[in-house]
Amino acid sequence: MKEIICAYISELAIKAMLYEVSATPKPGLVDRNNAGAHKDMDFFTFMASSASLGHTFFQCAMAGINFDNEDFTLLLDILRPIGVEGEKRMFEATKGVNTHKGLIFSLGIISAAAGTLYRKNGEVKINSENTCQRVMEISKGVSIRELNTQNVKEKYTYGEKLYKRYGTKGIRGEVESGFFTARKYGLPILEKLDAEQKGSLNDRLIQVLLHLMTVTEDSNVLGRHDIDTLHYVQQTAREVLALGGIFTVEGRKKLYELDDVFIHRNISPGGCADLLAVVIMLYSLEKPKKF
Repeated sequence: MKEIICAYISELAIKAMLYEVSATPKPGLVDRNNAGAHKDMDFFTFMASSASLGHTFFQCAMAGINFDNEDFTLLLDILRPIGVEGEKRMFEATKGVNTHKGLIFSLGIISAAAGTLYRKNGEVKINSENTCQRVMEISKGVSIRELNTQNVKEKYTYGEKLYKRYGTKGIRGEVESGFFTARKYGLPILEKLDAEQKGSLNDRLIQVLLHLMTVTEDSNVLGRHDIDTLHYVQQTAREVLALGGIFTVEGRKKLYELDDVFIHRNISPGGCADLLAVVIMLYSLEKPKKF
């Protein structure tokens, strides 16, 4: 049964990645219409990358199910080599393009957290709050350990550079918070839209993305540009939502215009896209299929 559950959790992780990239239109991001503000990847690059990661998320879920210790921070040490191997698989599939490094980290930890909760409760339906609480327990202290270093280095990582410049913790901070942004600004919107059966699944996901764009400290935007550009992204997302978002003619028109502007200005809110995938997976874990 463990193998079946791990395969199922992995399936949800892959589905979250595929749903995210398929949602269209996404300003500046890879979708079914175009490659957004990217020259080295497209929709099919994301397909190849997603297809390569099933075993990675399976292993993360299995690590969670097999973990037998009250100190969940120790689980992170088990997950790291699995994630590194997953990155290698991704780069092989994409010919060296980084499509999903952030999501390997995020969805890998969620997969492991789900595994630990299945071990504890024996239930396939896994509550998002419980999942995120377990994510917090697994990742406790990761930002301080990996970002708040006083050592002078010849080469800083992407996340370290942004932390030193802006004080933003990026994906590490989001994971350490138990995906606070996804839980507060993304998941409730998806739940509400789904309950109302408003629009298509595609349009619901785009509406969730817009809400995430209004608040996320997107490290991809900061890395490519600066804090002013981030504020611009947040403000323009608010403007689209004020018009009704993707559910109105005016909002949809503004959304397509924004895609053109973001592409022209080389703006890609990839951090928001990753959080959309996180929202999708958390939501999916709460709606299990029968075995």
